[in-house]
Amino acid sequence: MKNHLTKRFHKTKSRFAVGLPLHRICPVIILCFTVGALVISFISCKEKKQPETASVKADVYYTCSMHPQVHAEHPGNCPICGMKLIAVSKTSMSTRAEVRLTTEQIMLGNIHVDTMRSESIGDKLVLTGILNFNQNGLSSVSTRTEGRIQKLYFKNIGDYVQKGDKIYDLYSEQLNNAKQEYKTALEQESTIGNSLINYNAVVQSAKNKLLLWGLSESQVEELNGSKEISPLTSFYSPASGYITTLNIQEGDYAMQGGTIFTLADLSTLWAEAQVYTAQLSELDKTGTASVQVPYMPGREFKGMIEHVNPEINPDTRINLIRVAIPNTDYSLKPGMPVYVVINSTQHKSFTLPLDAVLRDSKGAVVWVRTNHNTFTSRMVQTGLETGDRIEILSGVKPGDVVVTSGAYLLNSEYKFKTGNDPMAGMKM
Repeated sequence: MKNHLTKRFHKTKSRFAVGLPLHRICPVIILCFTVGALVISFISCKEKKQPETASVKADVYYTCSMHPQVHAEHPGNCPICGMKLIAVSKTSMSTRAEVRLTTEQIMLGNIHVDTMRSESIGDKLVLTGILNFNQNGLSSVSTRTEGRIQKLYFKNIGDYVQKGDKIYDLYSEQLNNAKQEYKTALEQESTIGNSLINYNAVVQSAKNKLLLWGLSESQVEELNGSKEISPLTSFYSPASGYITTLNIQEGDYAMQGGTIFTLADLSTLWAEAQVYTAQLSELDKTGTASVQVPYMPGREFKGMIEHVNPEINPDTRINLIRVAIPNTDYSLKPGMPVYVVINSTQHKSFTLPLDAVLRDSKGAVVWVRTNHNTFTSRMVQTGLETGDRIEILSGVKPGDVVVTSGAYLLNSEYKFKTGNDPMAGMKM
């Protein structure tokens, strides 16, 4: 039986070899090898991908170094700039604004901390402010009647106008008619008398009209002896001051009640300073204050607190106070920055350096060290500011280790790693 099968095998082999030439056998063999190689490659790739998928850890996410707001579960390219995403451990993320730094980063960032404890604060309240016009010393010069400004004697903002100076000449038909009426009433009173008509009342009525339209007593008296009436009428300044606004030019037609310019008396100025809501309780609203100008070292101006704004800005939680100070030598100019120093009652409280507190429209935040090289942001409520220190009313407790130098670096590091604002969603 075995010999029989062997003979059939050799016979079939010889037939196949005879029936298929060599040039037809080679392509078949090559095709078989190619298909086999592709199958092996597909299987090997599939086997390699399975471990890679399995290697994606739950504690790692991928982000862009230029756009940290991009978060992805798998490696790839940034959809914004196209850069390759980098792996970041999710342990650095937290529901709180938390940052972990190495010892080298802390040294290079010059990050220093201090333990919270009560200190004396409040003997002086130092506020930043700016000089402004005293609104009580502003006056407007306006026309009493309509007409054309034939000549304007002061044409520049900043010119000083003395009370009684001639400021403009006006051509007004309405005013010329009123002067003619007054002149006629005087002539009729002198020729006819008061036998039939009471010309005294007519003359007085015409005179009052001229006075109401801005003429002075001396100008009205000049009409008595003049033979001809001048078509131009001169007007004089009712007050002294510097021109702050100039609303008309020579040759313009002025309407009745129109403003020619505004005068400001700079002998007294207002120092307007901003004060936080928490500082109002320490403010003596009827007390005195001293104003210091950085450009004038050694000089100090004393003044009274004249006004405290009854309304607080809801966005910034800042109030405004005004201190009136003398400016007899006119050395102070509106727009100068100043410091307003107000005496207040000294008390014990938590204090920090000003640079340790980060403030914006949402509130104030400090960074607290919670563990070795780990820092967490915490919202606080601030109070008085004296010199380079600021009072902390709430948000910290005795023994907390707070960052006193390098808070801005921690804030920037958190934004760089997470793309979020440390103050977002925080509440006191």
